[in-house]
Amino acid sequence: MPDTASPHVAPGRPALLADSVTLTRRSLAHWRRDPGPLVASLGFDVVMVLMFAYLFGGALRVPGGGDYREFLMPGMFAMTMVFGISLTTLAVSADLDRGVTDRLRSMPVSPLAPLVGRAAADLLFAVLTLAVMLLVGLAVGWRAHGGVGDTVAAFGLVLLLRFALVWVGVFLGLVLKGQQAVAGVQTLEFPLGFLSSAFVAPATMPGWLGAVAEWNPLSATVGATRELFGNPGWGGDSWAVQHAPELALIWPVALVAVFLPLSVRRYRALGR
Repeated sequence: MPDTASPHVAPGRPALLADSVTLTRRSLAHWRRDPGPLVASLGFDVVMVLMFAYLFGGALRVPGGGDYREFLMPGMFAMTMVFGISLTTLAVSADLDRGVTDRLRSMPVSPLAPLVGRAAADLLFAVLTLAVMLLVGLAVGWRAHGGVGDTVAAFGLVLLLRFALVWVGVFLGLVLKGQQAVAGVQTLEFPLGFLSSAFVAPATMPGWLGAVAEWNPLSATVGATRELFGNPGWGGDSWAVQHAPELALIWPVALVAVFLPLSVRRYRALGR
């Protein structure tokens, strides 16, 4: 009879759930012991808001009129989810470098639990990040003008985007080697974030670049949340802009459908 505790045999759901909870707690305990990276990440997000709200905001205009800070904050909510890719990649890569992943694979732990635990821990940090950004947004004058249900739905879309990007970060952390590779991921976050409708209207960009920005998954989430919050948008007439709420669901589902299986396959192939 096969040993169900073996890392090469898929355990039942109760074992997966219990192991995932344990490894989520491990990540949270690590953050409590070494909160520096998380504090730095939150501090950077706050500085970004203050820079765009007070330094650049006066020079930027919302197409069709409206307050730039209300235009900005939905973009910043989504942008902070993009910045989380490097945190996930760094955590996964660090576990590989320190041999933690190999130890977990040699123990009677569900083979999916380390990945699920990482995803759960990063989502919890995303909730904390959104809470901080919400307070900062209120402090600089942002308001949600939709109903309670619309506001909850908007934050749900932001967290859905983060859930999808978690699996992008997990896969990159399993594939890339060393801190220089992780630094490369951090460098890629900025083009992904700025080549979108988060800070300016794609209509202000060259035609081909604006089209790329309109189809950016980040732009879909930003456009949908602006509608739900009742904040000013930029009113583009392309299919991607007019169907931002649908794309805000389709893009994350597509990313999860691609990167979750790739992450699981890569994790199972480690050491072969």
